[in-house]
Amino acid sequence: MADIVLDIRGLNKSFGALKATENISLDLRPGEIHALIGPNGAGKSTLIHQIAGTLKPDSGDISFLGQPVGHLGVAARARLGLGRSFQVSSLAPEFSALRNVMLAVQSRQSSSFRFFRPVKKDPTLVDPAMAALERVGLAGRAGVAAAELSHGERRQLEIAIALALGSRAFLLDEPMAGMGPEGSRQLTEFLDGLRSEAPILLVEHDMDAVFALADRISVLVYGRIIASGTVEEIRNDPEVRRAYLGDSE
Repeated sequence: MADIVLDIRGLNKSFGALKATENISLDLRPGEIHALIGPNGAGKSTLIHQIAGTLKPDSGDISFLGQPVGHLGVAARARLGLGRSFQVSSLAPEFSALRNVMLAVQSRQSSSFRFFRPVKKDPTLVDPAMAALERVGLAGRAGVAAAELSHGERRQLEIAIALALGSRAFLLDEPMAGMGPEGSRQLTEFLDGLRSEAPILLVEHDMDAVFALADRISVLVYGRIIASGTVEEIRNDPEVRRAYLGDSE
């Protein structure tokens, strides 16, 4: 278990009679991208909410870096290094890209007092924030308001924020949503390199991106994982083909 970064065991969540997640078990290992796929309404985002701490499961266990985190809130999990990119962007739209990342740097630092120097010029905030923007390819857009960035750039900015928070694993919920082919290609290339910095649990509908990136894939249908395996194993699984990949045979 020492090589498991994120470990989910027997996670259950119901809303009345609806079982949104049913006995979900999966893990995330160093250096990998583990993709979670399934039709709309399968429970993927509900599962991500439970892992991130925004939704409490009815039962089950979540461990991160060997430490139980089921009792912790979102902020505490983020401080441990569990980084999340949201399906709906949660950036401060009126702030520049740089200022958005600086806020993340400031929240990570043990002291947030800035009485003796202007915050916007504080090198202990600016330098690591610019390094994160450089890492995601947004250094040239540092002064642009988040609201004026393209959809793809906003997703990259979210990842820069997660990097600035010192994330040791990423939960990415539909990062390709709303992107054209070129944007998806560029983000796919970026995520391929990001895995070396921290492993990624990736929820995504873009199957070209999933098949290009994933080391392992878990398929969620009606709140249950019906299959887990490599890309080829999932491509060739008859139940997966019937339930999700559109094979009518």
